[in-house]
Amino acid sequence: MTTPISRFPVVELTTLPDDLREYVETVAEKTGFVPNVFLALAHRPDELRAFIGMHDALMLKDSAALSKADREMIVVATSAANDCLYCVVAHGAVLRIRRRSGLIADQVATNYRKADLTDRERAMLDFAVKVATASAGVSDFDFQTLRAEGFTEDDIWDIGSIAALFAYSNRMANFASMMPNEEFYDMGRG
Repeated sequence: MTTPISRFPVVELTTLPDDLREYVETVAEKTGFVPNVFLALAHRPDELRAFIGMHDALMLKDSAALSKADREMIVVATSAANDCLYCVVAHGAVLRIRRRSGLIADQVATNYRKADLTDRERAMLDFAVKVATASAGVSDFDFQTLRAEGFTEDDIWDIGSIAALFAYSNRMANFASMMPNEEFYDMGRG
């Protein structure tokens, strides 16, 4: 029995508006498959466009202070805190590839507090998880801790923004019961 990828309508790639279809086809060329998130969110094209725009603005930007692996680590840790199967599995795969470490990716996916991380990475993830799960408790002390690890105001904004976007994404994936593609489970493990 195959588990449906969402509780909501799932569209066919051929029915997507041209801009979205081209975007998804580009992703599929790189990965070898169409990530289910696109098909699950595509029944609301304007919302999918907005999500992709925010995702790409935060996750693909070049930054000396926050690597793309750091950004994926934020997604995996916050998604684990929010019990989001889709995001932990999908972004765990990307983290394995970007960090070149299945060990770190699996540790962060399970319990980042016990992972083999630097003090800087731990401070980053402590803050991100707080934003994703208890944002009303964010204080000046949290900012001081991050600054002590060398993060700038722009870095702190990015960490918080990624955590906030994926808190939204986690909730969408959870209430829609979005299932990760089987391909994600093996990515970056070879």
